[in-house]
Amino acid sequence: MKDMTIFVKEATHEKPISDLETILVQMEGIERALVDIEDGEVKIVYNEEQVSPESIKTRIKQHGMHLQ
Repeated sequence: MKDMTIFVKEATHEKPISDLETILVQMEGIERALVDIEDGEVKIVYNEEQVSPESIKTRIKQHGMHLQ
């Protein structure tokens, strides 16, 4: 398992955080996604054999969220 940290602009409010967690957990290969409501920091634990960091970022952007 690998882990990555990204910052999502919208991940500082309850509804977008819930949506983001749902989006990420539904992706094959993602084990865990933890969001820090204070600054939009998202820590993701994933299986690098099933999903790439770029595909994770692309999926987030496809749902109208912005990476910082």
